[in-house]
Amino acid sequence: MRYKTELQTILAAIVLGLSGMSGVAVASDENQPGDFTRGAMQWADNCGRCHNVRDPKELRDDQWISTVYHMRIRAGLTGQQVRDILAFLQESN
Repeated sequence: MRYKTELQTILAAIVLGLSGMSGVAVASDENQPGDFTRGAMQWADNCGRCHNVRDPKELRDDQWISTVYHMRIRAGLTGQQVRDILAFLQESN
């Protein structure tokens, strides 16, 4: 049962992230592309709180997409933070 709930959460995060619908008021910079430098800092700050920070080369670009969108829900990241972190991870990969 826990697996089903986690899978539903992941799928919801992907759908919401890809459709641009966050269910929250949209900030004016919501459609800005990801920024490598901001992403590096946010990745270290946010992900490093709970995880040993991984080498970006440990996962392929497509794997980072699903991982980051999953963590958007779990860590309460904004859409811009997700785009920034994803830009950093994919450009470092």
